[in-house]
Amino acid sequence: MAAETGRLLLIDDDEQFRALLARSLTRRGLQVRTAAGPDEALAHCAAEPPDSVILDLNLAGQSGLNLIQPLLALAPAARILVLTGYASIPTVVNAIKLGAVHYLAKPADVADILRALADEGPASDAVTLVPDQRLSVRHLEWEYIQRTLDEHGGNIAATARALGMHRRTLQRKLAKRRPTSPVPTSGR
Repeated sequence: MAAETGRLLLIDDDEQFRALLARSLTRRGLQVRTAAGPDEALAHCAAEPPDSVILDLNLAGQSGLNLIQPLLALAPAARILVLTGYASIPTVVNAIKLGAVHYLAKPADVADILRALADEGPASDAVTLVPDQRLSVRHLEWEYIQRTLDEHGGNIAATARALGMHRRTLQRKLAKRRPTSPVPTSGR
């Protein structure tokens, strides 16, 4: 896909961010469809398979990684970019194994996203993580919870047992927004 042409499916549960990014990508010549969650994303993908997909890692407390294979089943030629504020090595490895072609940590601007979608380079170049920075304890906890949730296939009860916490406590933590990054963000 050329960087500034084609059909793109943008999947992110943050309405404001989704609308802003969709407008920016549309101005660059892409035909953008948006989805807030898995069901809407799969319906859009089935109706009109996209050339590219931008997939948020955290969709209302669920792992966006669970969507990669169903999306590729509906649109095998689609290039999937995982865009996240929760960058971690285990999620990078899982995303690439599942079929994502690029993993980009926020903050990322539209130019970074377009470069990642157009990149035809080797898989070793498929990851762009945040520069070295110290993360807060809350952010580290959030990342650990996300990794454990991913290890348990998105199962809240199994994740809560593995973390040694009550299921409701875990659900409250997942319902909260992720801790803010120590680096100023541009786009979210």
